[in-house]
Amino acid sequence: MSVRVRFAPSPTGMLHVGALRDALFKSLFARHNGGINILRIEDTDRNRYSPESEQEFIDTLSWVGIEFDEGPHIGGPNAPYRQSERKEAGIYAGWIEKLLELGYAYKAFDTAQELEQMREIQTAQKQSTGYFGGIWRDATPDQVEAAIADGKPYVIRQRIPRDTTISIEDAIRGHVEWDSNTIDDPVLIKADGMPTYHFASMVDDHLMEITHIIRGEEWLSSAPKHAALFDAFGWQRPIFVHCPVIVGTDGKKLSKRHGATRVLDYAAQGFLKGPLKNFIALIGWSPGDDREILSEQELVDAFDLKGLQPSPGKFDIEKLRWLNGNAIRALDPVDLLDVLIDYLRTPYTLEYFNQLEPEVGQPDPKRVEATLILLDRAIQDDRGYALEAIKLEQQRVHTLADFGIECEFFFVDALAMEEKAVDKWFSQPTTRALFEFLLDQCNSTFGPDSEPSVYEEALREFQTAQGLDKLGPVVHPTRVALTGKTTGPGLFELMSVLGPERIRTRVERAMELLR
Repeated sequence: MSVRVRFAPSPTGMLHVGALRDALFKSLFARHNGGINILRIEDTDRNRYSPESEQEFIDTLSWVGIEFDEGPHIGGPNAPYRQSERKEAGIYAGWIEKLLELGYAYKAFDTAQELEQMREIQTAQKQSTGYFGGIWRDATPDQVEAAIADGKPYVIRQRIPRDTTISIEDAIRGHVEWDSNTIDDPVLIKADGMPTYHFASMVDDHLMEITHIIRGEEWLSSAPKHAALFDAFGWQRPIFVHCPVIVGTDGKKLSKRHGATRVLDYAAQGFLKGPLKNFIALIGWSPGDDREILSEQELVDAFDLKGLQPSPGKFDIEKLRWLNGNAIRALDPVDLLDVLIDYLRTPYTLEYFNQLEPEVGQPDPKRVEATLILLDRAIQDDRGYALEAIKLEQQRVHTLADFGIECEFFFVDALAMEEKAVDKWFSQPTTRALFEFLLDQCNSTFGPDSEPSVYEEALREFQTAQGLDKLGPVVHPTRVALTGKTTGPGLFELMSVLGPERIRTRVERAMELLR
């Protein structure tokens, strides 16, 4: 069997994590099996459909690296690929007529008021809510013709078989069955003539020869309706694959506070597409071993439906940051600089931080934006110096955005000083002598090409001369003077990058803060 799958979004908003995982699973499964991956746009809800949203889906998936073999943007043998266009082409009309002829569908003329009254009675009597027939499921042809003659609007509903069991074989959950009397009759064709998801998607899946319906667990309750529809037409059912839901690390429904957001926002935050795909793929799926870092090809080679888990997949933003940090550290610094330049000059990067609201415990987005602008200018002014700064921070960051704040001290002389650090380290009895020593060394020993060892030797010489047991009273005041903070890359390495002129300027400023 040649695998054929479809990613069929309803573009009414932005592409989020759940939809990305859906698209990724299908892409990996198709590529693993040498199959076909189709993009189909389910735009039957014309009031909510957004062309801009559709374009974002296509652009975002292209950025992530998910490719399609057929779709509205590339064409294919099953065109058109938008359901509204398929409806206009008359593709669904013949099939609904056949379903009516077979007796597996019927016209229902209930008004909105009557439907609401039905739900109120069901709720009051603690019955299952839904449409289980009303008067129209078993209406006579004369009753139906009379209603049509009176001009009453109607929908076409699926006639779910009663007093039987509907079952499916799910690739993840195995045998699942339902009492058909608990399944309501869904609308297949709306009053405006537009097909619903339940009808259009299953007809399209048959016509496009979809072999596996891979979708979220939330669609499991619709499976008996879809299985019954395939059976009514006498079509072979695709294999159903209902993937686990995604939850936060606390086990609760995924929300923005867990880190879930628009996929393009992850790009703006500085996540690389490789680790993002790696991370998303591992939410509810396992390669069958302990591997957590997988390349694109390793994901394709390993992806199999057997690796999908029935239990909820957890979204852990810290794991994504870890994977992303590993990917950044694995890049050649020159390549990283090119990646960083592309990131900084992508319009949405700065736009994202400009519109972001501050959050407790997170860097001020306006400051992040400002430091990224500063970094971009520094790269343009002195690419070599910027590269050396980036190389030092490469081992410490988790996202591309981190480079802004972490590298800031390399590119400004008027440093923002951490008050506590200044109070502690600038009050040491040897700090003034240390700064005077550093200024002297800038004039005599330190040169523009001095290696880190030159700076280390000088500071250890000062330690010995002052009779200090530890290097801390030397290292920490120097770091604060040069960077404004107590943490950062190796001191001797960063001094080598800064060079004597920048060191002199910063030490002179620091001396003004001595008491």
